[in-house]
Amino acid sequence: MEARLKSGIWVKALIRRCDIAAIGVAVVARGDNDAGAVLLKLNGRDAGCAVLSQTRRPDGTLVWMRATGPEPVPEDEADSYIARQRGRDPDLWVIEIDNASPDAVLDGPILT
Repeated sequence: MEARLKSGIWVKALIRRCDIAAIGVAVVARGDNDAGAVLLKLNGRDAGCAVLSQTRRPDGTLVWMRATGPEPVPEDEADSYIARQRGRDPDLWVIEIDNASPDAVLDGPILT
């Protein structure tokens, strides 16, 4: 098994990338520092929100899945999805990014 970056360190790096790109970012919910999964809420304000779920391919490569579907959803719908996931997994990180386009800060592809 290959060594993986701890979740807490990965989140700090994401926050730093957002800061460098002048993109607003907030930790909505802190998860397990070592191995907590990560959800990203991309808030496009009037354009709607998307929630990305962190997952891995069989070879261990990090990828993102559009958990709320291919199209933006209203913010309350995104928040409801996040609340359900946090209910199932209290070790889950939730990061909100004030940008509908995550390409500038994500390090893995987004699956549709």
